[in-house]
Amino acid sequence: MTASLKPVSSAPASVADEARAILARLGVPESAFASTGRPALSPITGEVIAHVRETTPDEAKAAIGRADAAFKAWRKVPAPKRGEFIRLLGEELRAAKDDLGRLVTLEAGKIVSEGLGEVQEMIDICDFAVGLSRQLYGLTIATERADHRMMETWHPLGVCGVISAFNFPVAVWSWNAALALVCGDSVVWKPSEKTLLTALATHAIVERAAKRFGGVPEGLCEVLLGGREIGEILVEDHRVPVLSATGSTAMGRQVGPKLAERFARAILELGGNNAAIVAPSADLDLALRGIAFAAMGTAGQRCTTLRRLFVHESVYDQLVPRLVKVYGSVKIGDPRAEGTLVGPLIDKAAFDNMERALDEARAAGGKVHGGGRYTDVANEGVYARPALVEMPSQTGPVTRETFAPILYVMRYSDFDEVIALHNAVGAGLSSSIFTLNLREAEAFVSAAGSDCGIANVNIGPSGAEIGGAFGGEKETGGGRESGSDAWKAYMRRATNTINYGSTLPLAQGVKFDVDA
Repeated sequence: MTASLKPVSSAPASVADEARAILARLGVPESAFASTGRPALSPITGEVIAHVRETTPDEAKAAIGRADAAFKAWRKVPAPKRGEFIRLLGEELRAAKDDLGRLVTLEAGKIVSEGLGEVQEMIDICDFAVGLSRQLYGLTIATERADHRMMETWHPLGVCGVISAFNFPVAVWSWNAALALVCGDSVVWKPSEKTLLTALATHAIVERAAKRFGGVPEGLCEVLLGGREIGEILVEDHRVPVLSATGSTAMGRQVGPKLAERFARAILELGGNNAAIVAPSADLDLALRGIAFAAMGTAGQRCTTLRRLFVHESVYDQLVPRLVKVYGSVKIGDPRAEGTLVGPLIDKAAFDNMERALDEARAAGGKVHGGGRYTDVANEGVYARPALVEMPSQTGPVTRETFAPILYVMRYSDFDEVIALHNAVGAGLSSSIFTLNLREAEAFVSAAGSDCGIANVNIGPSGAEIGGAFGGEKETGGGRESGSDAWKAYMRRATNTINYGSTLPLAQGVKFDVDA
């Protein structure tokens, strides 16, 4: 192995040492690394863990070609048999859970329970997909023509491209890949350039499952490592009929039109300026716990992070001071340490964006509690104090997503007014209300309530289960992944009419008789 995997820090608890051991146990090949490749850094310490060999444009195109050929073979494998491959993948993930979860912590900066929880999501979606492999069903439809049968069938679509973000470096791939593979598609994955090691480790696990399965066509699961140029190749290649892209709304504005131009199917999972409402009847103890996790979990770097909080004026003075106290006492630091709840930001650019947003909030009359650089950490990572900002109104930075632990808090007095404020932003991913009032709860989840893809009652907007379809509306992109019937995005539908009679009646009573 090249010198690229040697630790570059002399610190006694080197992240690079730990990551190196995990990568070796998970079977990541030496050929994945090169001394002059892209550096893979840990946000925990800022140190370089390894240098990763990037995919060249020609290699990316060849990988897509292999995936296209693999699809043509894989689609002929019976769906329950494809499900067996995913069952084996789930077994391999169970065996590797501790190592892969730890690697997520080292490379993405998540606390240990969140790193493990992300791998559990992968295991859960494999279980879901195995059952799905025997339920890829269509409808039998009543027909107006005698001696005819009409039905719909579902068929594999082709190569499924996946572009994932750093904050869920492995789970998002699995939401797409597990479904796409049981549907009969092949998968080409372009992970975030900030989390390349977890992608390599995941690919090694997939290859172990494939070896156990036997007969997996070459190219069924490909990984492209690199930056924007590699992602653009995946977006623009006509051999990729469906692409799932997770990232910012700005990224979606670039990817969406390119996919539409070539009539490819887009599954866009973009930004989320998520809000919660605390109503007069709310269980405030429950609300406080739900708000704290949703707003500060993953250091505010989830697409479902709680960013706006509307508190009824009758309970504002009971809840907000308690929240401020929690913000001042939450444990920040090395995510590997026991008791840590808030780890590092992914990089300094994220911290700079947070500081700019807080400056803008102050200029708009906001009162900032917390915020700023947290320096009581014995390493070079970028750590920030979560910020709670009491705002006079929903203006300025409140109306847009800042990918950092900032929670804007505002008073409200009228339910209809707060629903309007809740919906008055571009994104429409996740939302929640804390209330014991049945009318308010039902109104919130009704057609006239939250306009988001996820609407929760008495839990926060963060932490979705895989059984439900995940995704949002408006500037969140409209995509759906994971559970429910999200599988349909990875397949094409055919409506079939079969005439088992000896006459040829036409629909709608049309007559077209010719001499035969």
